[in-house]
Amino acid sequence: MLDERKRAVLRAIVADYVRSREPVGSKVLVERHQLGVSPATIRNDMAVLEEEGYITAPHTSAGRIPTDKGYRLFVDHLVELRPLSPSERRAIQTFLAEPTDLDDAVERTVRLLAQLTKQLAVVQYPSLGRSTVRHVEIVGLSGRRILVVVIADSGRVDQRILEVDRDIDHELLAEFRERVNRTVSGAEMSQVAGRLAEFADGMSEDARTAALGIAAAVAEAATDRREDRVVYAGTANLAREWDDFGSSLDLVFEALEEQMVLLRLLGEATATRDLKVRIGTENAASGLTNASVVISGYGSDDRVLAKLGVVGPTRMDYPATMSAVQAVARYLGRIVSDTT
Repeated sequence: MLDERKRAVLRAIVADYVRSREPVGSKVLVERHQLGVSPATIRNDMAVLEEEGYITAPHTSAGRIPTDKGYRLFVDHLVELRPLSPSERRAIQTFLAEPTDLDDAVERTVRLLAQLTKQLAVVQYPSLGRSTVRHVEIVGLSGRRILVVVIADSGRVDQRILEVDRDIDHELLAEFRERVNRTVSGAEMSQVAGRLAEFADGMSEDARTAALGIAAAVAEAATDRREDRVVYAGTANLAREWDDFGSSLDLVFEALEEQMVLLRLLGEATATRDLKVRIGTENAASGLTNASVVISGYGSDDRVLAKLGVVGPTRMDYPATMSAVQAVARYLGRIVSDTT
């Protein structure tokens, strides 16, 4: 284990390198940081840090930069999350205020997170598999068409339109609506199909066909796999970090264009609201070995419905980025809660 002074030296190297993009030498550390020891001692500490793999010398530079191992120690033990500024808090509150629907909330969130962090932001749609049915609405349209709307407690709204073989009057529609909600309201989405298995039992022959169609539409909407969808924003932010990615930037963009890569990144994160940081080579399975990923779950009450996060270079301002991801996840969770 590193002693406290060597940890302080590593913390200073990370801070200076993130700010300047330049390798950090012992002279700079002595001038900028109150470490309380001589330059010779700092050089000895840096030699130990390099020998143990926490820092390295790029090319023939006299300075040092953090390695993935160094960033990992910094994130796990040395980072101090930076509180959001009043202007950042106001921006979040204003930008995410009163979205028209869940799609609007997700789109606003991903753009806001990209702006706050200056990284590429990713937001996963809430998972229906972890949601429950809040309400089912059944509306008669023109002719023999019926609109079935399933509203989840996460704010997700899925709808289906079906054709029936007979005209359905308002009284029968009201009966269908009352019976469906009595059967599935409060049920987990995975339970909906099973609960509706006997939905048409006991109905007259004339109503039975329509009832079966409505039950099938509700079950289909409840099992929609839209949680396999992610949205992202801020690709220009990564392009501005060309010096950090070099020739691998094209590979990063190719990986991010694949929805499954983004889903894999989010899926590898914690199933709680705790922050998860994956650094450099820890992202080998996703092909993002020059990138870092900061992810948090969001949801309502104690349930994590989905995840969001950012992708950027390993030379990332971790304290600010982690604080922003955590705050935005908290606000989006409140929006999801307010829809229930």
